[in-house]
Amino acid sequence: MYLHEAHAKDLLARYDIPLPEGQIARSPEEAADYATALGGPVAVKALIHAGGRGLAGGVHIAQTPREARDHAAAMIGTSLVTAQTRSKGEIVHEVYIERALDFSRSLYLSLIIDQRRAVPILLAAAEGGTYLEEYAAAAPAMIQKYPLAADGSHNPAALATFLDMLGVPESHSEAVLTIIESLIRAFIDSDATLIEVNPLALLKDGTATAIDAKIILDDNALFRHPDLAAYGDTARADAVETLAQQNEINFVRMDGEIGLVVNGAGLGLATHDMVIEAGGRPANFMDIRTMATAQQIATGIGLLLDDPGVRVLLVNVHGGGMTTCDRISDALVLAMKGRKNPAPVIFRVAGQNAAEARAAVEALSARCMIPGDMTEAVRLAVTEVAQCPS
Repeated sequence: MYLHEAHAKDLLARYDIPLPEGQIARSPEEAADYATALGGPVAVKALIHAGGRGLAGGVHIAQTPREARDHAAAMIGTSLVTAQTRSKGEIVHEVYIERALDFSRSLYLSLIIDQRRAVPILLAAAEGGTYLEEYAAAAPAMIQKYPLAADGSHNPAALATFLDMLGVPESHSEAVLTIIESLIRAFIDSDATLIEVNPLALLKDGTATAIDAKIILDDNALFRHPDLAAYGDTARADAVETLAQQNEINFVRMDGEIGLVVNGAGLGLATHDMVIEAGGRPANFMDIRTMATAQQIATGIGLLLDDPGVRVLLVNVHGGGMTTCDRISDALVLAMKGRKNPAPVIFRVAGQNAAEARAAVEALSARCMIPGDMTEAVRLAVTEVAQCPS
């Protein structure tokens, strides 16, 4: 679960991490009122579930309450497109009004899971801010890594040496160390998969403050954190993705024309990459969970068939274990029932009950093609899109 910046900061505040004073505004008038209460310059930030806001016009510094109102009015109700959103962007429903701080030096701090070692790892850079990703792409070595134990434990002296090597001024080392210790506790306690502070401002008085924060929580662990689950932004969640999740399907919408029906995250990613390499554009990422029934899978397929932008359906499934190929064909039959002129289907399956599944699909009245392998399946899907009228 991706937390809005305001909610991420609420969580960090529980661990006494220094933060600028701020409040959510749902109208331009509220933005002006909060700016007046804070006094002095404020930052006006669009609250969306995506990064890259600063470079896309989603963060402004307002010197007066009137400027704060004007910036809020320009953002609320509009779609903000960043490097991390879909092409249509994300609607801004609220802005965050926060006291603007003056600082000349900042750091980048992040905690993630090291997938190879299955332990948390601290990532840090001597320079944080809006352009961090560009700088890191040009000079990857600027991001330094400090591994932790599975429970977050570590050697404090070694961590202090790591920060010294990073170039953290001695005047701020104690403050930064304290913040990192708190971030580690928050990461472990909340079952987070990401906590990122960028930038961590180093202030003139020797203190440090988290100017921006991003947190992603492990959805599978939310049952342990009912208080954190309340941060879930269900009112603004993508309705299609939410319905898919409710039917045992991991689903992410994209901007392409090829609807993907796939079981398994690895096969889903491979299919996605193959489509792009062949010149196509996926309309979605899909991972059918092992417990999904034929009816639930049919619901997921129906979401793609209902999307006017999807011009061909590419089914790429490996049957085995708890998800057999004929369960997928049963789902396709259910999803196609009663539909007039559905999108053509490329049906590639292998594994348990594959022959039965192919026979069931061949009996459909809809236009279906059954390729011999994944490569042919992808080629057929891309060709079909090229031949279909826009």
